[in-house]
Amino acid sequence: MPSLSDMLPLLAQAQLQGGPEVNGVAETNFFLRYWRDGLTILILWVICYHIYTYFRATRGARIFTGLMGIWIALTVISQFLDLVIISWLLKSFSVFLALGLVVIFQPELRRALAEIGSHRFFSGLTSEGARAVTEKMCDIAVDLGRKRIGALIAVQRAIDLKQYLETGVALDCRLSPELVITIFHPGTPLHDGGIILRLRDERILGAACVFPLSQRELSGKGIGLRHRAAMGITDESDAVAIIVSEETGGISLAHMGQLERDLTREQLAERLHELLFADDFTEDEERHEHDKAARSA
Repeated sequence: MPSLSDMLPLLAQAQLQGGPEVNGVAETNFFLRYWRDGLTILILWVICYHIYTYFRATRGARIFTGLMGIWIALTVISQFLDLVIISWLLKSFSVFLALGLVVIFQPELRRALAEIGSHRFFSGLTSEGARAVTEKMCDIAVDLGRKRIGALIAVQRAIDLKQYLETGVALDCRLSPELVITIFHPGTPLHDGGIILRLRDERILGAACVFPLSQRELSGKGIGLRHRAAMGITDESDAVAIIVSEETGGISLAHMGQLERDLTREQLAERLHELLFADDFTEDEERHEHDKAARSA
């Protein structure tokens, strides 16, 4: 009985002659032979694409680009000129380069893992509780803005903010509008700095906490220390920060070191839902659209 290797040339010849059945067999054999390679390429492409989009705007991206440029240039030169010692050094230091990349991207890797841990699958907060705490935070921010009381609220998620909590005064009390307004009212001992709110049980862990200031160049009037501190704390952790301007009463939101200014109550609620409870927000919106369509019908 002829083997498959003996039949392949016959199948290829028959394919050239235009036999449709043989063409189908050849295509099936090609798929069975190379489907794993195609799947591997697809998985690697998806992984590389997401890694690129996640790290391209980070502080370590330029360092990584410079290191890889030098590495590629030395590799090409060593291979072209047959520089044996340089080739050996590049291979020997490849392990140290990998460790160096982990150190360079340590904040980004920590944030990525924290975002995975912040997923609803790992959280015990229900959809109703998520919407309730979001609405409460929006009401507090609007009330502070109406009274022109400056405030900075850092919402702790997966990454523990204990190191910043130690710079302020520990409280451990339940979130309430009256308490937040009292804390940030001008003249009170705790109005400087920010408060840290633990999301899962709606508790204020501390007040008058000192957050790191962002060193990014910002253009625009009305950006003060509170805004820079909000950008700094969200750049160093997965926290989400709410800022209320003392001068204008405007509400801003900081996430991953980025600042969104002059938000309305509806915009703040929408962004908080997206950032803190993305899955719950999507499900609620789909349920709302379904109910609206049912009422229209």
